[in-house]
Amino acid sequence: MADREGESWQRCQILDMNPRIQDLDHPFCYGALLGMARAPSLGERKIIDLIVGRLDKMPRMPVPFGDDVSAVDIGGGTLGVLKCDMLVGRTDVPKGMTLKQAARKAVVMNVSDLASKGVQPRAVMVSLGLPRSTTAQDVEQIADGLNEGAREYGTYVIGGDTNECDDLVIGCYLFGLARRETIIRRSGARPGDLVAVTGEFGNTLAGLKLLSSQMEIAPSLRNSLLASIYMPKARLKEGLALARTRAVTASMDSSDGLAWSLYEIARASSVGIEIEELPISTAAAEYARLSGSDPFDLALYGGEEFELVLSVRKTACKRALKAVESLRIIGRVTSKTGTVTLSQHGKRTLVRPIGWEHFESDSS
Repeated sequence: MADREGESWQRCQILDMNPRIQDLDHPFCYGALLGMARAPSLGERKIIDLIVGRLDKMPRMPVPFGDDVSAVDIGGGTLGVLKCDMLVGRTDVPKGMTLKQAARKAVVMNVSDLASKGVQPRAVMVSLGLPRSTTAQDVEQIADGLNEGAREYGTYVIGGDTNECDDLVIGCYLFGLARRETIIRRSGARPGDLVAVTGEFGNTLAGLKLLSSQMEIAPSLRNSLLASIYMPKARLKEGLALARTRAVTASMDSSDGLAWSLYEIARASSVGIEIEELPISTAAAEYARLSGSDPFDLALYGGEEFELVLSVRKTACKRALKAVESLRIIGRVTSKTGTVTLSQHGKRTLVRPIGWEHFESDSS
């Protein structure tokens, strides 16, 4: 609400300064409004759009802006695949997470994006921003977490940079190789394809809700929910296996939530998606029952599950299911461009295009 009120105030200011502009859609008015907008009212995705709009586009980009990774053609049909993602203490490290777990997570969330493209990471580089209060023991924890994350997925940390910062910042940069014809983009889904995921959803949002409450639950349920936050896992083995089947037409990871991932594939592929089975975990469903939370919200609008969300050719579905035991068909691709619906018990509802976005929750 505060952002909308601030924008309204800005609109009034522009009209006061320029009484001839009565139309708020006037190009000058829109540009002035946008120019005065601050990060919280822009949101992460608008900020990215503003940056990309001012960049010269590399000719024949193998992977377009907006996909999970970037790539450059290094000759002979081979792509150098690149990924960078940043972990920041204030927004990405929940209560109770150790520095070792945070550093490992910084690696995992980058590996997850390569996994969604079917790419094995070959090397990791790291940029560290450390507060002045950081101790030698803290640094050792961070180093151990980075090494654990890299070795867990068959790669190594080979270098990086350190600097002073007001908050903990861990920026990881991953490199891998792929054949141009095998890398899986977001944009290949076609009507008639099946929609699948590599696992269940809901644990992370349920776990975060649990951390912010005083709710008492069984230790086994608590441990299951919190493990998804403190020790997330990337589906690299599954992503590589699915890429080898050549059955997958579009793929991305679910770090911003299931609903948002489905919309991203739908937009990139100019298709619609109809979900017929909601892949909510048993633990999340039990938490919803005990807490009164909406199980649909837990499964659809969480984030950082790091599962893969993908479309599969119907004729090759058995091949994909055989390659990945945890793969679960949850719906189908339709021709209703840009829409995601949930059909259950004879009722169809529109899934909201909501997902995790930096700056959105900042009320300053």
